[in-house]
Amino acid sequence: MNRGGSSPSAAANYLLCTNCRKVLRKDKRIRVSQPLSRGPSAFIPEKEVVQANTVDERTNFLVEEYSTSGRLDNITQVMSLHTQYLESFLRSQFYMLRMDGPLPLPYRHYIAIMAAARHQCSYLINMHVDEFLKTGGIAEWLNGLEYVPQRLKNLNEINKLLAHRPWLITKEHIQKLVKTGENNWSLPELVHAVVLLAHYHALASFVFGSGINPERDPEISNGFRLISVNNFCVCDLANDNNIENASLTGNNFGIVDSLSELEALMERMKRLQEEREDEEASQEEMTTRFEKEKKESLFVVSGDTFHSFPHSDFEDDMIVTSDVSRYIEDPGFGYEDFARRGEEHLPTFRAQDYTWENHGFSLVNRLYSDIGHLLDEKFRMVYNLTYNTMATHEDVDTTTLRRALFNYVHCMFGIRYDDYDYGEVNQLLERSLKVYIKTVTCYPERTTKRMYDSYWRQFKHSEKVHVNLLLMEARMQAELLYALRAITRHLT
Repeated sequence: MNRGGSSPSAAANYLLCTNCRKVLRKDKRIRVSQPLSRGPSAFIPEKEVVQANTVDERTNFLVEEYSTSGRLDNITQVMSLHTQYLESFLRSQFYMLRMDGPLPLPYRHYIAIMAAARHQCSYLINMHVDEFLKTGGIAEWLNGLEYVPQRLKNLNEINKLLAHRPWLITKEHIQKLVKTGENNWSLPELVHAVVLLAHYHALASFVFGSGINPERDPEISNGFRLISVNNFCVCDLANDNNIENASLTGNNFGIVDSLSELEALMERMKRLQEEREDEEASQEEMTTRFEKEKKESLFVVSGDTFHSFPHSDFEDDMIVTSDVSRYIEDPGFGYEDFARRGEEHLPTFRAQDYTWENHGFSLVNRLYSDIGHLLDEKFRMVYNLTYNTMATHEDVDTTTLRRALFNYVHCMFGIRYDDYDYGEVNQLLERSLKVYIKTVTCYPERTTKRMYDSYWRQFKHSEKVHVNLLLMEARMQAELLYALRAITRHLT
């Protein structure tokens, strides 16, 4: 008898999936050649995205004008559900990657690769490996960080902190990068690099949050294996481990009837509007509500959705494939709650002390001309974008909802607005939506279709894409605020 608990003949009934390395039963007739779903997104039915693209000539014009790849890629197709925003996005991205700026073109794409690698986003890595080579990048650099110039390697620390814990960035990090020496960065070069890093960290959130599928190319010029989207492999379909994964089918999302859920949300929005007109909370009360929300965000995800996962699953999350790990150092470093349990006197970034409008915008524009205007237009566009609809309802003012989404992201990064009542976040964002927001913003590579489907089930896919755009821009702005504040302190 085999002391290991299973006989050799039993072991022979299993094999490893060559794509995701899961142990599978042989009798399942696994085929690992087909993508999870057709179309640009694994989460959104193809026909919804295609319909939007076929009727919109503006999207085709924007791609011709501003796409660095010269084609309608999957990100652009999904974003084209909001053409107004898409224009701002493509213009600013094109400026960062192609227009006059402090950094050489290959550097820009390599920095994009380094940023995407922090979240194991193979979609963006593959895209920029191709662009890196097309713009004259040295192929040897693609073997990993040990092959790149020291000054690029020196970006590792700020890449890591910006991606996962931007509140730890200090003026000392800036001084270390710009100090005199052959590997130093000029301030304009550093601002360009920081903008690229923040842009691609945030874009990785959008890629995972929207279930962006790999591009369907007949051949991949860089030879990389396309890693399955969102850690979900097609072998799961054959292994009784489908999207409605057993570990996620419990009551942890607090499912209620989706129609009454919509009506209840609209009622709460209306009530908040009326309460705001009647009375304003005191500054002390506003501060208390922020601290409460900040601490409650600790229990989102870690204390909710994932309680049914064995602890080892989180350790496995830190195992990254060699294709990705070659571009980063310290792969185990990840998001840690800003409001960690047991800490007193938690430092808070008071937005009024260093705002994008009054401080960040002018600094970034001074050191990297015009990018400030483009980013500002993009931030304003997504924040103010509205069609005055919610699911099947029309003539709805969604301002309070959009503000709650944006400010909740900043709350998780320790940024507080004195004039915002954080009690609204708790009233407007139900648990499954908070789980989704925190995952997409802080650990995007863990996002699943189940999470995407679990919130706002009566809403249109285009409305959920709008949520993802808000989360992406809120995250980018949070990263920039911390980095630009550190640069300002270095200058003063």
